[in-house]
Amino acid sequence: MFSLTLRHEAQILLSELRAEALMLAGAESCTGGLIMGLLTEIAGSSDVVDRGFVTYSNEAKQECLGVNPALIAELGAVSKEVACAMAQGALVFSNADIAVSVTGVAGPTGGTVDKPIGLVHMAVARSGSDTMHVEHRFGEISREEIRLATVEAAIKLLREVVRAGPIHGGANLN
Repeated sequence: MFSLTLRHEAQILLSELRAEALMLAGAESCTGGLIMGLLTEIAGSSDVVDRGFVTYSNEAKQECLGVNPALIAELGAVSKEVACAMAQGALVFSNADIAVSVTGVAGPTGGTVDKPIGLVHMAVARSGSDTMHVEHRFGEISREEIRLATVEAAIKLLREVVRAGPIHGGANLN
């Protein structure tokens, strides 16, 4: 399922996490566990991968990650604020030092004018740092392509955050 290039990027991320002595957690909605699946496909990943939360439903986001139901009711599950809350919740409910979250519209249905198919919000929370958010608009490509593009973008974002060290000042990349 995963390309050799993506597997290679994941191996590099795991090495970078080891070098920084960081444990990772993931909180995934639209990818349904693919990010953590990619990482745990690599032998030896257990020394830096703590756990993954597949929180596809709104209830799961609330129960497993502590996302405030009012936040979801007001802004929807596919939003910057929910992505940040998911990443922060993954830190709280794990033994990780760094956590990635993704929530989006993978299609082929469910898109709206405000939240089109291919819209994905992702966030990285790191202990002692501000949470970083990135919005992607992958376009109306296939569901599989959106999910794989999200995995690739999440791995790249994690690598950026690990290399940069603690981030302060409300980092937000769009």
